[in-house]
Amino acid sequence: MTNFEIVSREDFSDVTYLLEIRHPMMAKAAKPGQFVIVMLNEQGERIPLTIADFDREKGTITLVIQAVGKTTRQMQHECLVGTSLYALVGPMGVPSPISHAKKVLCVGGGLGVAPIFPQARGHKENGAYVIGVVGFRNKDLVFWDEKFRACCDELIICTDDGSLGIKGLVTAGILQAIEKHPDIDEVVAIGPPIMMKGCADTTRPFKIKTMVSLNPLMVDGTGMCGGCRVKIGDQVKFACVDGPDFDGHQVDFDDLMLRLRRYTKKERKALDHWENKCRLKKDVEVSIESANLG
Repeated sequence: MTNFEIVSREDFSDVTYLLEIRHPMMAKAAKPGQFVIVMLNEQGERIPLTIADFDREKGTITLVIQAVGKTTRQMQHECLVGTSLYALVGPMGVPSPISHAKKVLCVGGGLGVAPIFPQARGHKENGAYVIGVVGFRNKDLVFWDEKFRACCDELIICTDDGSLGIKGLVTAGILQAIEKHPDIDEVVAIGPPIMMKGCADTTRPFKIKTMVSLNPLMVDGTGMCGGCRVKIGDQVKFACVDGPDFDGHQVDFDDLMLRLRRYTKKERKALDHWENKCRLKKDVEVSIESANLG
């Protein structure tokens, strides 16, 4: 048994869940923008997950995960309170620079809402006026709105269907904030690549500094494998050691999204194999139960 015990869990939807993990040393060292690499079991793959929160007093870090692939779905099934992760390495990556900007716009879309929280809190603690923009598909998927209200001077909630806040993507929230606050010094955006690209395209005409957090495919997390290379302007960087934060106006998002699709078939095959095993196991358990009842 490892010491990476799961002490709390919360399910925000049928695919999004929160794990709070006991790790006093990591909680003490963690800073906004950093990530961890997790292994569920000894045979499991290594997956990078951004630290969504950390509590130095409790000695815990928080991860918010979306069950989209084999490992994240397996974690959703197996990671219950009282269980432990096989490996948890971090904090990794360069901490997000909490600048001396006076007015900061923190934007999170979907799963990116969670890791933008420590950024918003960090800027607020540093004395900035913080405007939060968070986006969800609908009101039923909204989470942490109260946490954001506690550290943001203003909070704009966007939903695709208009069921809460303003109707539209986070880019609509960005434009609303810029119209009200033309003196915004910096924008920080975290979310799916297509969403961060949209944020960068929206702020570019206003020449507002825009930082994005990239989470490409990673293997070792030390820059040796080269799997997480990204194109930033005319340079190639490694997200795990040079990032994950980069100038959004310099990121080649088209290349990033192409690389993220490179292993789609293999990921689908791994997921199908795991789901088939789960179904077979369930069928066997039902058969045994029926035999015992008989």
